[in-house]
Amino acid sequence: MKKIVIAIDGYSSCGKSTMAKELAHRLGYVYVDTGAMYRSVTLFALREHLFDAEDTLDADRLSALLPQVRIDFRLNPETGHADACLNGENVEQKIRGLEVSSRVSIVAAQPFVREMLVRQQQAMGEGKGIVMDGRDIGTVVLPNATVKIFLTATPEARAERRYKELLMNCLLYTSPSPRDVEESR
Repeated sequence: MKKIVIAIDGYSSCGKSTMAKELAHRLGYVYVDTGAMYRSVTLFALREHLFDAEDTLDADRLSALLPQVRIDFRLNPETGHADACLNGENVEQKIRGLEVSSRVSIVAAQPFVREMLVRQQQAMGEGKGIVMDGRDIGTVVLPNATVKIFLTATPEARAERRYKELLMNCLLYTSPSPRDVEESR
């Protein structure tokens, strides 16, 4: 069967990623989470100490360091889904915590970050066999996608999804691991 490119766009917290992950899994396609790409750049900026005490980003320095950033997605055999990798390191869990979440909009607002990531996303789309979700995917990033989907949800449903996501992230990233519990004995 001929592989295609599927672009899923829509408002925040309306289920784009949930739908895209499941669709990619069922089709055997690569899932590209563009939000994870912005989160990965944010993690890179944090690791390079590019935020000051007031959370102001050193945009000039990030711009200079950006060529060092490589983001790709690798299949996680345990979950069956693609995990975000930053310069070869699986950072899927690290990019979902509050430290990154609270700063990702600052990084994403930088035009040079968006330009670089859009180029990477477009290159990923050339290979076909992908499902990509995120902002402006069907219009700016992949305007020639074979299938374009725009999701909507009520403000109440979106708020509930975001609330549950934040709760889950707090549980995942603040709960001790079984290994931590064992080591504390």
